[in-house]
Amino acid sequence: MTTREPSLRADARRNREAILDAASDLFARRGESVQMDEIAERAGLGVGTLYRHFADKQALRAAIIGRRFEAMTGLARSAEQIEDAWEAFETLLHGYLESVQPDAAFRLALLGPHEPSWEAIDAAKSAFRTIVDRVVRRAVDAGHLRADFQASDFILITRGAMANMTGGQDWRRFLVLQLDGVRRRGGR
Repeated sequence: MTTREPSLRADARRNREAILDAASDLFARRGESVQMDEIAERAGLGVGTLYRHFADKQALRAAIIGRRFEAMTGLARSAEQIEDAWEAFETLLHGYLESVQPDAAFRLALLGPHEPSWEAIDAAKSAFRTIVDRVVRRAVDAGHLRADFQASDFILITRGAMANMTGGQDWRRFLVLQLDGVRRRGGR
């Protein structure tokens, strides 16, 4: 449940979560070809219930992304508490990627051909981004990352790794190569 919908009744929250679970699974398996009535059927609900929660696939994809960003914000908060700046950065980066590896629907939503509707999930995305900014800044200030490294570079690295999570490609090797390139020379 997002912070934008705290007033949903318990049954409405269950229905919303069932829709998101079903949509995540179906999008992960079949991509954009999934129809809304299939999602409703998989969730065990009527299509009208689905449309009361989500006007279209774009809104549904945004909610999937928002749910993942909410989970990632918790991970980011934990990583931020780590005293060592490099360990905090690596923990956040690895934790983020390991948690999205099994979530093909999230990866498809971020990397797919359609731009997600960020307005619907702005608060969740912003909370995550704020913590990433602080973790990155600490690692730069401590001399572990190149001086020109920014939070937007964190996103570039994660998207590159996510693009390598299909077809048996080794995203962890990609990540090692990327980290070698962004570490400040002479750092630990």
